[in-house]
Amino acid sequence: MSSSWLGRLRAGLARSSSRLTESVGGIFRAGRRVDAATIAELEDALIEADLGPATAARLAAGLARRRFSGENAVDEVRAALAADIAGILAPVARPLTIGQARPHVVLVVGVNGTGKTTTIGKLARLLAADGHKVMLAAADTFRAAAIEQLQLWGERTGVAVVARQAGADPAAVAWDALERAKAEGIDVLLIDTAGRLHNKANLMAELQKVVRVIRRLDDAAPHDTLLVLDATTGQNAHAQVETFRDLVSVSGLVVTKLDGTARGGVVVALADRFGLPIHAIGVGEGADDLRPFAADAFAAGLLDSRVDDVAEGTE
Repeated sequence: MSSSWLGRLRAGLARSSSRLTESVGGIFRAGRRVDAATIAELEDALIEADLGPATAARLAAGLARRRFSGENAVDEVRAALAADIAGILAPVARPLTIGQARPHVVLVVGVNGTGKTTTIGKLARLLAADGHKVMLAAADTFRAAAIEQLQLWGERTGVAVVARQAGADPAAVAWDALERAKAEGIDVLLIDTAGRLHNKANLMAELQKVVRVIRRLDDAAPHDTLLVLDATTGQNAHAQVETFRDLVSVSGLVVTKLDGTARGGVVVALADRFGLPIHAIGVGEGADDLRPFAADAFAAGLLDSRVDDVAEGTE
């Protein structure tokens, strides 16, 4: 992991980190004993930092079983908390793996406004940089802007984009794209989709039709279904996971906009509650600001600790 990415990650998590480290510092100030009262205060602070009640209780209980020196309690608690958070995140920190099927079809879903279309463009860039031949399908035909945005990313990354006019049948776009991807020997096909939750019945029917149609060409497709979540929504992200799991079979998550929020703790809560792989996170608008998710680096950034200290704590 490059030092430049670690720097961007720390900068992106600065608001979340500041919120959490200030709370820890205030609770475990110099000379204050680590006892039941301070542990209860910490649990409240973790809930306020969007880690959620269940995860906060789990982390607080883990700290209650440890011994801390009064003089260095703040640093020790912060390091221990970062290590325990890394332990929760490690099982779900899994890069997106491209299997043997050609093309490997990735259906990308999420509420409109989460950064879904931009995320697809950034994923295309990452995959192309790894040597994969990538194609994009603009199946969010409800929004002309989404089609145009995906075409722009195609131009930036040198990746082909299959699109029709706004209002076209999304399943027809997906069919066109998969048929062309097969003919051209594409490695990865990323399919953008709509995310209009105000009418879940229509959205479910639309997504299910896309899946049904592409399975006429490949009965194993989609090989992955990624849900893009906006970190600024905090605990609402849980409801989005539940909703899209009902609509389609979600195989993994991408969390965006961590640089614009103090709610980065929601990533920990999502990992703890759902156990879905978190493939990547976004900490900015730049093309390089989406990277594979790393548990130790994220936990260190969230608690303003060093990555090597966190890694040692999780062994």
